[in-house]
Amino acid sequence: MSTLGRAELETLIEEATVDAWGEGEQRTGLLTMLEEHLEVPFTTAVLGVEVTVRGVGLSPDGGIVALCWRGRVRQPIGILDLPLPAPAPGGAQWIEAYRQWAG
Repeated sequence: MSTLGRAELETLIEEATVDAWGEGEQRTGLLTMLEEHLEVPFTTAVLGVEVTVRGVGLSPDGGIVALCWRGRVRQPIGILDLPLPAPAPGGAQWIEAYRQWAG
């Protein structure tokens, strides 16, 4: 899905985590980059249902989630599991960087 290579993703991860100590701070750095660069809202399909991604946040267990809406119903979906539409929204390289970091 990504057009970025491993080295380019590693460069993004380094940019997001340069001042971070430990996994929690690194995740927060990546979340900050997602908040700043991911162009929302965008629509995608989750389990065959069209949803609108309006933002990102942290789940109670500390994972990064996409804040998905369908009508008035909001559902956080783990960003590692979020299928992206084609073409992907601007800033989607940060999702790929997070996936690389978490992998």
